[in-house]
Amino acid sequence: MRPFAVNEITEMVTGLHQLARNLWWTWDQDAQDLFSQLSPRSWRNLYHNPVAVLHEVSEYELRVRLHNRLLADQVRRVLRKWRAYMNDRDTWGAKHAPELLDRPVAYFSAEFGFHETLPISAGGLGVLAGDHMKSASDLGLGMVGLSLFYREGYFIQTVNEENWQVEHYAHLNPRNLPLEPVLDGNGEPVVCSLDIGMTEVFFRAWRINVGRVPVYLLDTDIEPNEQRMRDLTLRVYGGDSTTRIMQEMLLGIGGVRLLRALGVQPSVFHMNEGHSAFLTLELAREKFAAGMPWEQALEEGRKECVFTTHTPVPAGHDRFNKDLVGYAFSQYVRQLGTDVEGLMRLGRVKPEDHNETFCMTVLALRQSRAANAVSELHGRVSREMWHCLYPDRPVEEVPIGHITNGVHLLGWMKGTVRRFWRRELCGPLNHNGSANGGEADATNGPLLADANEILPSGLARWEAELVKPEFWQRIEDPEFVKDEELWALRYRLRRELIEFTRRRLLIQGERISRKAFIEYDHLLNVDALTIGFARRFATYKRAALIFDQFDNIVRLVKDRNQPVQFIFAGKAHPRDDEGKRLIQKIIHLSKYSDLRGHLVFIEDYDIHVARMMVSGCDVWLNNPRRPLEASGTSGMKCGPHGCLNLSILDGWWREGYDGTNGFAIGEDSHPDNIQEQDRIDSANLYRVLSEQVIPLFYNRDEAGIPRQWIRMMRRAMATLVPRFTTDRMVREYVERYYLPRS
Repeated sequence: MRPFAVNEITEMVTGLHQLARNLWWTWDQDAQDLFSQLSPRSWRNLYHNPVAVLHEVSEYELRVRLHNRLLADQVRRVLRKWRAYMNDRDTWGAKHAPELLDRPVAYFSAEFGFHETLPISAGGLGVLAGDHMKSASDLGLGMVGLSLFYREGYFIQTVNEENWQVEHYAHLNPRNLPLEPVLDGNGEPVVCSLDIGMTEVFFRAWRINVGRVPVYLLDTDIEPNEQRMRDLTLRVYGGDSTTRIMQEMLLGIGGVRLLRALGVQPSVFHMNEGHSAFLTLELAREKFAAGMPWEQALEEGRKECVFTTHTPVPAGHDRFNKDLVGYAFSQYVRQLGTDVEGLMRLGRVKPEDHNETFCMTVLALRQSRAANAVSELHGRVSREMWHCLYPDRPVEEVPIGHITNGVHLLGWMKGTVRRFWRRELCGPLNHNGSANGGEADATNGPLLADANEILPSGLARWEAELVKPEFWQRIEDPEFVKDEELWALRYRLRRELIEFTRRRLLIQGERISRKAFIEYDHLLNVDALTIGFARRFATYKRAALIFDQFDNIVRLVKDRNQPVQFIFAGKAHPRDDEGKRLIQKIIHLSKYSDLRGHLVFIEDYDIHVARMMVSGCDVWLNNPRRPLEASGTSGMKCGPHGCLNLSILDGWWREGYDGTNGFAIGEDSHPDNIQEQDRIDSANLYRVLSEQVIPLFYNRDEAGIPRQWIRMMRRAMATLVPRFTTDRMVREYVERYYLPRS
């Protein structure tokens, strides 16, 4: 074979650097495997960040290693997939929403959770927004995202000697992140400004390429801003109410101004929660400045906006008093056709009530042509909550619909599972690492023909199968994939989670003795039923509910014939001491109670920890105080991994549960009394766990296979995975809210 020419090597090197700055790699396993090969240690230690990995690998080393034919073939294949994806024009969006390609949807969110590489999200709201962008890209939809670039992101969590959460912050260096500066035609940063208080605040922007979708992050850390304004974009939800209202002015007003500066003319402005609702004022300001009367300007701006509410908790909606609104808008309001009192009226349920504060959700609802909740029950709760805004209508006619959330399937499917299905669909790997697609298999029958062919969509043919509902429905057929193979997969995933947990716990206690090291190295039981709980430690999520039945739980975990163990993770908001006390309680139980060795807490919950847990746990526990879980998406991520849900009938699970695909805690109702609800739910949780979950998991045949448990796994995969995806969710948004209505 001839050696590669210099230009061939240069093309591959250039392509790798370009790909590293496009988050498409976060949902393509071949790309991740490729970058991890370049420096396995850097990949593991640098948050699986290809930009940082390429900084660790010198240009000379990379060029030398690309003379290895196997590596070069892998690079070329990955780049070919990515370019096919980026250049595909025969997309769902091109067919069903071509008008959005020229005038895209502008999606505003205070946070985006794309990957552990970019820690600019506090929780589920941001992860949902990130998955929304990924599916918009996959569907070929015209969309652009707007948020803030938080220089210190969300906090790093550690636990001190008193088992109390401590927050630490690290500075994010754009050079080492998969983003790029937004520049003008002269190569200079695009800079815009807005008035906040009596100060003109300048901001620049960074662009994240999410496949085909650009997401812009606004950044005030520039000259000539004074330090307090430079720190405005320092942290996710950082500071007090003054910081919050300023951040929200920057997001809403500044976001619209950035789009105008870039020449982007959206057809729809989608507000993901109320944080960005000030964009409605900027739209009206533009029309007022063009000569339109103020009331008409508000009405015309309203026609361009849609709003998604995620919060069924009244305290979760941002509210500001008149003094703060007057201070923050002291200059900006002069550009509007109203005064501060006029602004307050837009954000009050009762406009004439001078004692009522300004609510961002009220502004968003009042200034949107359509609004939706994120599950059927949440829609009902939201209509009741905001009936006060529409007192002349029956509750059921309050104009808040619902679109149930989903998850980006390929983005959450762990590599182990993807490789499993690759073998099932393509056959065993040959000597050079590629699959023998299209050959017959004596066990499973004929395999997928041309399984490794790269389609115009950028997916290999076998990958394209994984996003088809028909594929997941076939899993109910034991002839498609054997029980033994699915059980072997579950063991592999549980082993990976436990070994990951041991490593993390060792790091958490790095000053421990050698004897303690042995304890950590053997902590948890790979044969035990493993129950996971990981999410924000908001009090309504009741993280410690299961331990209300403490003595009963101890008896369960101590059963040598049917062992049970728990893995917990999650962060409390820095100002939420009640949430921190729940973390403290769980860690204390893990160290000093009879649950020691059967209960662990993983520090610093992030997307990587979430990915490990939803794949490795056998059961995903979710026990919020109904009906306060608007949707919840963590349990949706379990499906493709064979992890079963054990959940209150709240949010999405109320729609997904059918009696055969997981476990329900209690009935489709709840008492109004909180104490009574907690008591009943605690008793029901223990009853379902002890009478249904554990017996089913340990009901093994003579071959040691839990056939009925696997039947439920299959049913969960068939009924939940294809239904609760952001592909389905985004299509619903397009059809019901984004496209112009006749």
